[in-house]
Amino acid sequence: MTNEVMQIEDKSFEFSDAIAMAGGIDTSWCYQCGKCATGCPVAYEMDLTPTQLMHAIQLGLKDVVYNSNTMLLCAQCQTCSTRCPQNVDIAEVLAAVKVLMQRDKKKAQIPDVLKFNKRFLGNIKWFGRTYELGMAAILKLTTRKFTQDVGMGMKMLRKGKFPLFPRFKGSRVVRKIFKRARKQEKA
Repeated sequence: MTNEVMQIEDKSFEFSDAIAMAGGIDTSWCYQCGKCATGCPVAYEMDLTPTQLMHAIQLGLKDVVYNSNTMLLCAQCQTCSTRCPQNVDIAEVLAAVKVLMQRDKKKAQIPDVLKFNKRFLGNIKWFGRTYELGMAAILKLTTRKFTQDVGMGMKMLRKGKFPLFPRFKGSRVVRKIFKRARKQEKA
């Protein structure tokens, strides 16, 4: 029994340290009050609430964390972080988990979310802002879900919500930011 406890503690130490290194957040401050979960606008869709995910991180249950959809569904609205009485930036922890998943080459439970994220950042990198029509087209090509949301897309196009041509305002500055971020990631 003692060996099992030591193994969990060792795993916990390694995993929570990896989270801290990736996101700069010490998860040990979380004492499971649940305020993050009660304020989360998308918790009803998550398989683990933010509170449960934080507990799994503290216990070093990397497989439980990696197999969860919680960090993929996170809207990054910062409600959980704002509500935390310990000032734990839970949204940043969830972002750090995504970074670690990519580093460890773990498959996401909802692969389309990661595809969307990658395409979204690429869209911003090239245009300096989101070019919605181009974003939708690239996402449809990536996910191969060509007919999903066509009705909504046509309504948005008719209402002028999808500009036909992109604007490149600020794109050079944004590319410099991406270049600087890439250098920091390598360091």
